[in-house]
Amino acid sequence: MLTINEIFHSIQGESSFAGQPCVFVRLTACDLRCTWCDTPYAFHEGRKRSVEDVVAEVSAIGCPLVEVTGGEPLLQDDVFPLMSSLVAQGHRVLLETGGHRSTERVPADVVVILDVKCPGSGESHRTDWGNLERLRPHDEVKFVIQDRADYEFARDVVARHALAGRAAAIHFSPVHGVLPPAELAAWVLADRLPARVQLQVHKIIWSPETRGV
Repeated sequence: MLTINEIFHSIQGESSFAGQPCVFVRLTACDLRCTWCDTPYAFHEGRKRSVEDVVAEVSAIGCPLVEVTGGEPLLQDDVFPLMSSLVAQGHRVLLETGGHRSTERVPADVVVILDVKCPGSGESHRTDWGNLERLRPHDEVKFVIQDRADYEFARDVVARHALAGRAAAIHFSPVHGVLPPAELAAWVLADRLPARVQLQVHKIIWSPETRGV
């Protein structure tokens, strides 16, 4: 069984799949408390559902792209058969994870979007650095950046772990409403980083407070 916070059909707001229609399966619970978290309602809200029930609802929507997110989805053991079942149904599956839980059991066809926590999150000490060694060529890495210190941390991680040659994409995302995107873009350009400046498209299309998008 899984504890599901919500399932909804929307536009993918992040990653290299940004702008595409996507079904989101948001799992309940997270053991991190990032200072800039925008989904605290996923900490506790949700109801128990079977893997088969969730897969049936997702497939009925008729959208090939699915993201499994949270909360922290890897806290629930049945997330692994969920992802395998979605892949078996012909879906392209993305997994967004906070980077502190091992990705070792993630099915090979799933695209891991690994969120490496910067110091400004208050949770960078929780990172499982082994996840960077587990990256597959189709996986992506994301850094949410709120200030210059976060940027320098992310820049150093990219270099130290040679991420440019090991991940399909590296995303630098400014904390919405905190770090001006133009400032982050200037830093990336000045350092000639192999990173994409990523804006959260769903927060531009809808208001940042809108749920279910």
